[in-house]
Amino acid sequence: MTTVSRGARRRLGIGFLAALLALAIVPVPSVAAAAKPFTLDLAGRADFVAQTNFVQCVGASTQMMLNMIEPGRDRTAKTQKRLQVLARAWSGPTPSGFERQGASVSGWAAALNILGGGPYRVVGARTLAGILHVAAKAMRDTGRPVGLLMWHGRHAWVMSGFQATADPATTDAFRVTRVIVEDPLYPHGSSVWGKSPRPGALLSLATLGKQFVPRRTRSPWASVNPSMARLAGMYVVVLPFIATNGAWAKRGQLPRR
Repeated sequence: MTTVSRGARRRLGIGFLAALLALAIVPVPSVAAAAKPFTLDLAGRADFVAQTNFVQCVGASTQMMLNMIEPGRDRTAKTQKRLQVLARAWSGPTPSGFERQGASVSGWAAALNILGGGPYRVVGARTLAGILHVAAKAMRDTGRPVGLLMWHGRHAWVMSGFQATADPATTDAFRVTRVIVEDPLYPHGSSVWGKSPRPGALLSLATLGKQFVPRRTRSPWASVNPSMARLAGMYVVVLPFIATNGAWAKRGQLPRR
C-alpha cells in the first residue's frame, strides 16, 4: 500500500479573491478498481478543533483545514469565532424574515480563500461515489483537505484523507473505499443523524452516507441566491484546486466588497 504522509504535502501561499468564488457541477468519469491500494492522510491529531458552540461548525471546520494546510496555525476559541464571523459575512443574502446563525458553504469557501488557504470553490455531484472521486483527486493534486456539507446542508465536516483502489495522481481509474473525517461537533453527535465519529476516523462509504447526504432540493435560500440553487439535490463539497488564470490575490489580502 502506498501512503502519503502529512509532511509530504504541498503548501500553497496564495489567497483567492472571494468575490470571484466559482460554483461548479462536475462531471464524474467512469472508474474501475485498480490493483494497488493508496492512502492519503493530511491531518495530525493536533489539527482537530471542536466547535465552541452549536452554530460554529463552519468556523471550526475552517480552523481545522487551515491547521492542516499550515500545521500548528491556531486552535484558539478567539480565532474560531473570527473565522465564523468572516464566513458568515461572505455567506450571501438571507430570505426575508430569516436571521442567519451559522455560515453558508459559499462563505466557508470564501473564508478559506481570504485567509490564504485557497484556492477553494464549491462543487456538487449527483452521487456519493462521484463526489468522493472528485474530492480525492483534488486532495491528491493540491495536498489540501476538503470540506463536506453534511445533513442536507445543516452541518460541516472536514475530509482529511481517504483510501482508494489506486493513486489518483497516476490514474482516473480509481474508486474511493474509505474516508478519513473530522466532525467539529465531536463528541456530541445528533439525536437525528447519529453520533459523531472520533477525530481521524476511517469511515466506509455506507457509514459516511448516513450523514453526508444531498443538499435539500427545496429551500427558501434559493430565492435569494439562485446560483446556489443549482446545487440542490447534490452532494456538496468545498474543494481545493490549482489556479491557472492568475485571478488570485496576494496571501492574506482581503478583497473589496
